[in-house]
Amino acid sequence: MLPALTALLTLQLAGEVLARILGLPIPGPVLGMALLLALLMARPSWRDALQPTTQGLLQHLSLLFVPAGVGVVQHLQRLGDEAVAIAVALAVSTWIGLAVTAWTVRALLPREEGPPARASTPTPGGPR
Repeated sequence: MLPALTALLTLQLAGEVLARILGLPIPGPVLGMALLLALLMARPSWRDALQPTTQGLLQHLSLLFVPAGVGVVQHLQRLGDEAVAIAVALAVSTWIGLAVTAWTVRALLPREEGPPARASTPTPGGPR
């Protein structure tokens, strides 16, 4: 477990270093995850070595939200003062996300050629 954690944290550190040296607007942990993806694509055997540790981290993922929850509780007054701005930002970003998702799905779905075919059913008393 310790070698796997060391590998994960080293990749995160490498991502942080890359982000700072290159001045990229991408968070270091995201670059670290991209490095992890590249590593796993280059050496699939590492998946088996990392899987038990990553499964353990995922099982206890909720514990990682405790510090964020404490931070929210510490800033409740500020959240209350800016509640309207936060609500507007959440609503607008949700609608933008839905619109972009709908546009993406529409762009990726196969297009039909011509108008949809109608089933012809004989009408009673019609022409014969």
